[in-house]
Amino acid sequence: MGEISTRKPHWLKTKVPVGKQYIGVREIVEKNKLHTICTSGHCPNMAECWGVGTATLMILGDICTRACKFCNVKTGRPLPADWNEPDRVAESINKMGVKHAVITSVDRDDLDDGGAEIWALTIKKIKEVNPDTTIETLIPDFDGNTELIQKVIDAKPEVISHNLETVRRITPIIRSKARYERSLDVLEYIVKSGIRSKTGIMVGLGETEAEILETMDDVRQRGVEVFTIGQYLQPSRHHLSVKEFVTPEQFEKYRIEGIRKGFRHIESSPLVRSSYHAERHVK
Repeated sequence: MGEISTRKPHWLKTKVPVGKQYIGVREIVEKNKLHTICTSGHCPNMAECWGVGTATLMILGDICTRACKFCNVKTGRPLPADWNEPDRVAESINKMGVKHAVITSVDRDDLDDGGAEIWALTIKKIKEVNPDTTIETLIPDFDGNTELIQKVIDAKPEVISHNLETVRRITPIIRSKARYERSLDVLEYIVKSGIRSKTGIMVGLGETEAEILETMDDVRQRGVEVFTIGQYLQPSRHHLSVKEFVTPEQFEKYRIEGIRKGFRHIESSPLVRSSYHAERHVK
């Protein structure tokens, strides 16, 4: 399928960020020099999530060592790790009054531990300052190093997520270093830890329905419980173009198939991103 018009269909229209709560979250993020995937990733749900006091915070800076063709996060040489960041993140979550915190990070292939130690410290500090707040972590693959993944597991977040991003065939086209099978191995390791596991993919990159269903099967075979599917949106003209705007009806079909395949929870609609309605996935 060739390139299509970049004009978004009506079902992808979103609200302009407004409101007291949205402004409050933005001020806390800016004052504490935090990064969010909401802004870095041009998330279409920012108005809704920030409007109810939640944000997906991104640790270990805002410069990624990888250069995936779908991602709007800056690529290059990151700044040194900030060991005060866990404290700022924990205090900010407290000020936001967040009941379920979602934490993600850039890839830090420049660090010997991939940032695993700061990951663990951040989770522990959030729990210390916010004992009633549950945590979801959206982690990188850590090159498949289970010792590093175990550091995150040992910090005991309620949910650990690692995104496949796309189907097997398209993975080497859009992911700069990650591998489809390696990501499945990471997910299986999380599953075996007993912590709730989660992954997600984008559609509209040229994949087929059969490939989506095959990916669901691959994920379920590894024991993953939560699955998200959302529309890929081209963040800039320098990124991979959209091949198809998948209809809400097709997303609903995927949701029903996911339930049949045994997922505990599945989010499937055009505006879904991996952290969308994340608070539901911990229950």
